[in-house]
Amino acid sequence: MRIFLWIFTLLLALPVCAAEIHFGFGDYPEGATPTNFQAVLAGDGQPGVWQVISTETPSAFGGFNSNAPASNRSRVLAQTSQDLTDEHFPMFLFTGERFRTFNFTTRFKIVSGITEQMAGVVFRYQNASNYYVVRANALGRNVRFYKVVNGQRSDPIGPDVDVTAGVWHSLGVQCEGNQIKISFDGKPVMPALGDNTFTEGQLGFRTKSDAVCYFTDAMVDYTPIVPAAQLIVNGIMVKEPRILGLQIYTAQTNGATAVIASKDKTDLGKPGAEAEANAIKDGTVSYAREKGAVVLILPLHDRNGEFIAAVRLRLKSFLGETQDTAVARARIVVKNIQDQVMSEQDLL
Repeated sequence: MRIFLWIFTLLLALPVCAAEIHFGFGDYPEGATPTNFQAVLAGDGQPGVWQVISTETPSAFGGFNSNAPASNRSRVLAQTSQDLTDEHFPMFLFTGERFRTFNFTTRFKIVSGITEQMAGVVFRYQNASNYYVVRANALGRNVRFYKVVNGQRSDPIGPDVDVTAGVWHSLGVQCEGNQIKISFDGKPVMPALGDNTFTEGQLGFRTKSDAVCYFTDAMVDYTPIVPAAQLIVNGIMVKEPRILGLQIYTAQTNGATAVIASKDKTDLGKPGAEAEANAIKDGTVSYAREKGAVVLILPLHDRNGEFIAAVRLRLKSFLGETQDTAVARARIVVKNIQDQVMSEQDLL
């Protein structure tokens, strides 16, 4: 799958940007399962079958050009399992990003189903037992929203709507803070909902039981989630633009370290080395000299004195500078960070 990402609005000196992702399935051969997604099953029965197929879709230009074909043959995402189990909810989650503030839209077609004819969107997904859902039902002719908390569904909310099987419809979800807005075929279908249960998470597609459904033209506009550590680094770089390099590393679940904030955004996610691991493990301070610069790695601790992160600094050196003076300079920067951090959660 080709994922297109545009960053187009820069807010002051912070890397908080509006971004857009298009999920296109045309690059996959028929029968393939798109990458950057994870198939998940909630409830009982067999796992869903998510694959790319070729089918007729409405032409994007049919409404503008009378000579344009009414439809095109293109590749779409399909859920083709026909498990008749009642509590059977196949989901297909995008793994490349978590979303907090976003507007997600997709076209869908409910192809068939004896027990159920449902297609929907799952969002702010935490795990298979905790998430929000909005789904369209061709048998019940309605659109419903509900949440799943610890595996228990809330009462569904939503109106009766002309949902027709075999016809392409669109479904949209917009989230900002605790406000959730839902649209069907480009129009709002219910008043904005307020719910504080989930503040962010993954999003993806969802069906039920034996419903065979197609999805295409999926797109999300969103504000990327920026870790607090990155905001701290941004603020320091505004005040101290002559710092050559600044990264914050934290320990990962696999025991390694990785960059969670950096002056250079291309560093994000890169693994650390032994020096960063030692800084977090026992507070070791590391020092190295380069041509015209010094590199220092110092620990960052929480309010209880526990080491929670490593700070790597690259500073321009000066004539006669010693290791002690370099460390003293670096500690000033680290103290600036330390004053804004009470716990590891404050970095995230």
